Amino acid sequence: MNRRELITLLGGATTAWPLGVCAQQSGGRTRRIGVVMGYAESNPNGQIQVTAFRQQLQKLGWIEGSNIQIDFRYAADDPGRIRALAVELLGLGPDLMVSNSNLVTTILQSEIGAMPLVFVSVSDPIGSGFVTDLARPTGNVTGFANFQPSMGGKWLEMLRQMAPRGERVGLMLHPEPPNVGFLKSAAAAAPLLKIKLVDLRVHNATEIEHAFATFAAEPDGSLIVAPNAVAFANSDHIVALAARHRVPAIYPFAFYAKAGGLMSYGFDAADQFRQAAGYVDKMLKGAKPANLPVQHPTKFELVVNLKTAKVLGLDVPLHIQQLADEVIE
Repeated sequence: MNRRELITLLGGATTAWPLGVCAQQSGGRTRRIGVVMGYAESNPNGQIQVTAFRQQLQKLGWIEGSNIQIDFRYAADDPGRIRALAVELLGLGPDLMVSNSNLVTTILQSEIGAMPLVFVSVSDPIGSGFVTDLARPTGNVTGFANFQPSMGGKWLEMLRQMAPRGERVGLMLHPEPPNVGFLKSAAAAAPLLKIKLVDLRVHNATEIEHAFATFAAEPDGSLIVAPNAVAFANSDHIVALAARHRVPAIYPFAFYAKAGGLMSYGFDAADQFRQAAGYVDKMLKGAKPANLPVQHPTKFELVVNLKTAKVLGLDVPLHIQQLADEVIE
């Protein structure tokens, strides 16, 4: 064998080796997972999270079209569509399922039986009935939670500092247990801050518009947007309505502030999907959901949009600017 033939042979072996490893780790067959997102497919924030999930799986050796098939479905905030998509995906015979938001997770859990499920960005997983214990979920469901119920009071306090004239604060939520938990903690903090808290419950885009029109009819109002599938699916619409009605608002994720919202305090949602890819990898290699603890974020980030503050006539306190992880000018 001459030198050129040897190089060609070694090059071919190098090219083929990763696929061989992938085939081995998938047990010699293509594995399949179903993912139901609480976003419309056109929503860029959902696509950022999906891309992060895909890329992390690829880094872990799972190559679409080779050893894994990922079936993504986008349900937005429509419960009927979520259920129909769950049934559709189950018919494809997945090895496990992935969900994001409480609404999607609740419906998937009722449909999947004993199939493993990894949830992403849910609130109060115990109170919502997804698991009975965070350290040892015990069943077939585990994943990544977002905020503790006490965050409602924290958002209220931060919003009060940003918009001190706001004597009324509305909390826009979907009426599910964890969102009600945010409402309770905010209600406990409101008297200390001399704020009247208003319960704004919404189920869809029409109710969001009505809530804004009603709440903004009175002056000096500010808004907290709680994390839920309805808010995810209508994020751009909510930011636009807040601008139209000149309502200062705090949001749970940075993508709201980057889209023109006043401020956000939360965590990196895309990073949670990377972490979820790690759990999917472990499960496909034989790990049981019961042995994978539910995890909460350990780092939170504050994003402030100075441009929006200026439009609203707000002077952002210097200490908030100094605390911010990102200031948009």
